[in-house]
Amino acid sequence: MKKLLLTAIAIIASGSMLVLSAQEEKEMKTGWSFGVLPTATYSVDNGFQAGAFGDIYYYGDGKTYPDPLHKISWEGSYFTHSHRMRLYLAYDSKYLIPNMRVNASVTYMTDPLYSMWGFNGAAATQGTENYFGDKHVWGNRDVTIPESITNLTTPTNVNYYGMSRNMLRILANFQGRLTDNLNWAAGMNFWNWKIGDMKDNGVKQDDGSTMYYNTNATLYNFLVNNNVITEAEKNGGSALEINAGLVYDTRDIEAAPNSGIWAEAYLNGNVIGQQYLKACVYFRNYISIPLDFIPAGRPVFAYRLAWQHTIAGETPIYMIQNNPLLVQRNMISEGFGSSNTIRGLRENRILAEGMAWANTELRIKLVKFTLANQYFYVAVNPFFDAGIITKPYKADALAKIADADGKVYDPVFDNLTGGHNPIYDASKVKELIYSGGAGLKIAMNQNFIVSADFAKCFTEGMDAGLWIGIGINYQF
Repeated sequence: MKKLLLTAIAIIASGSMLVLSAQEEKEMKTGWSFGVLPTATYSVDNGFQAGAFGDIYYYGDGKTYPDPLHKISWEGSYFTHSHRMRLYLAYDSKYLIPNMRVNASVTYMTDPLYSMWGFNGAAATQGTENYFGDKHVWGNRDVTIPESITNLTTPTNVNYYGMSRNMLRILANFQGRLTDNLNWAAGMNFWNWKIGDMKDNGVKQDDGSTMYYNTNATLYNFLVNNNVITEAEKNGGSALEINAGLVYDTRDIEAAPNSGIWAEAYLNGNVIGQQYLKACVYFRNYISIPLDFIPAGRPVFAYRLAWQHTIAGETPIYMIQNNPLLVQRNMISEGFGSSNTIRGLRENRILAEGMAWANTELRIKLVKFTLANQYFYVAVNPFFDAGIITKPYKADALAKIADADGKVYDPVFDNLTGGHNPIYDASKVKELIYSGGAGLKIAMNQNFIVSADFAKCFTEGMDAGLWIGIGINYQF
């Protein structure tokens, strides 16, 4: 929300005269255009974000507007709660090489207090009581673990879903023309991961001691000790993914289409380390609704149907959250849940080998105006998201450690929650996951789009309260 407020303040403070569009005029941009904002955001997963992000566009003589000739995106930020640090630099162009699109980026991210919620969506039976209240078991500095649980002489704080990860990603994807609207696509993505127990700086106490989260009392530790997370993958590893497929694209504008279809079908496989092969299919449709009484433009009904499924091998734990894409619209393209797939869920709440999901939303432009030779509009987008797991993750390994009732229990979790509560119930793998909400968008030159979405998950046991996602671009 702060990004939106800062944008509004900048507009007011500029002293430039706001010219509302009384009649339709042809937009045209030439040369360079810059969009820069502080990353003063907040999320329930990571806390407040400090830093900056932005896009740099080059339109040349303006003949390709609103599509830029070249686009450079960047971010440098830090999150106060999770202590996540992100550095990102990306380049995207359809004009660098004739008849070919180039999309490349470098990302480095550290997550010393990353949250891993379990596998297979609703089957990871956490319940809302473990998110909220005085004794919730996630990121709680106010609850200490009794000595009887961990045999430690000093009580420690609770973060049952905590672990750590460091990531380096280098990707380069290419598209070339086959026909007017059909492209071939291919690319390479290199990943290096280091994962393990939480890296907690602790909190100083009145007596001068430091209180830490207990790395023994975690879901990650339980899964490692029971060989669900194997010895080969528990510390991370590297992957070199190669993808190849087809892209069909008839969109009139890439950043926020008014009409057209954007569809992709491709294979994505890792050729080093623990090998696997995934099939990915995405179909996006943008339909202009003929309501001409809104001065800012016709509403657009947009929907996406998506399917990602591992068809060979098994994905290692450090890659299971990856959502492979041919064109990166946001810095992070991972997870089922949060801003990339099903809104209203915790970040990476659903970890599965296969997932099908749908996103639908109505995009309504409320007003458009010009300011300092820049074109702006404000829009809202009520939406509904839903998904289902098509192939569970590590189902056989979890079945081996299940009790007679088919559920998995962790004595540490029982002690933390004060009862005999399963951490995994295979009977809930196929439950429908769905959510709804609405968003607010502020766009400059139809490309630089500041986005704020608010959502609520309606699937029992997966509710994370009011979810807020603030960033850039429409989700699809």
